[in-house]
Amino acid sequence: MKRYFIELSYDGTRYHGWQIQPNAITVQEMLDKALSTVLRQPIQTVGCGRTDTGVHATEYFAHIDVHDAPQPPEGGVEEAVVPFPLQGVRGLNALLPHDIAVKRIFEVAPEAHARFDAVKRSYEYHIHFEKDPFRHGYSWLLRDKLDIELMNKAAAIVMEYTDFSCFSKSNTQVKTNNCKIVNARWEQTLNGIVFKISADRFLRNMVRAIVGTLIMVGRREIAPAQVRDIIESKNRSKAGTSVPACGLYLTEVKYQPPNPLKGSEI
Repeated sequence: MKRYFIELSYDGTRYHGWQIQPNAITVQEMLDKALSTVLRQPIQTVGCGRTDTGVHATEYFAHIDVHDAPQPPEGGVEEAVVPFPLQGVRGLNALLPHDIAVKRIFEVAPEAHARFDAVKRSYEYHIHFEKDPFRHGYSWLLRDKLDIELMNKAAAIVMEYTDFSCFSKSNTQVKTNNCKIVNARWEQTLNGIVFKISADRFLRNMVRAIVGTLIMVGRREIAPAQVRDIIESKNRSKAGTSVPACGLYLTEVKYQPPNPLKGSEI
């Protein structure tokens, strides 16, 4: 068995998130099918995390375990099997739909893990303020005027905490709601604003709930200091509504040393 990391990106618009689900099309399902076809063996990917329905990823990692090509029986004729490293990216991309793209494939140590070895994940949430047909489905159109300075004051308050139960989707099967946020800030762009946030881990729906709460601050519906009360309540109903998935992107995944991403690229 050999373990490989796969780096990919995807437009999440028509998918019910990353993880395989019954009666719903997902990114993992499409990738597993393509890999199984290319490698002629059942393949199950392990992703670096979940993304919700409609969420995009400009950088995503998964790992797979691949059996070496079977040896021919004694006296038999060896089957012409093209090794996985030679099939590589082109073979997969030829089978995948246009909205999923494999960037690179590389062999890693047998114990390297796409999910558990990740030490930091970064997301961006994009908002624009004027109708734009080229941003529809990839950014949230918001017509309200927002106070970015107040929103950044509130974002700084969010970084002071670790228990984010108030921003988590209910009935999630996790051992802890604690996350260590290392960056959270709004930035002005040419045609809108973008919220950038990085942490060791994220809860389900967490980023979209944080953005929804900070939007309340930007609209002056609540003061930045009230974000403390919301977080300390640990009550999801106290926080803002979840913003639409179209504006959310997973943009970066970092790994602990020894970094598996420095493996030999295929």
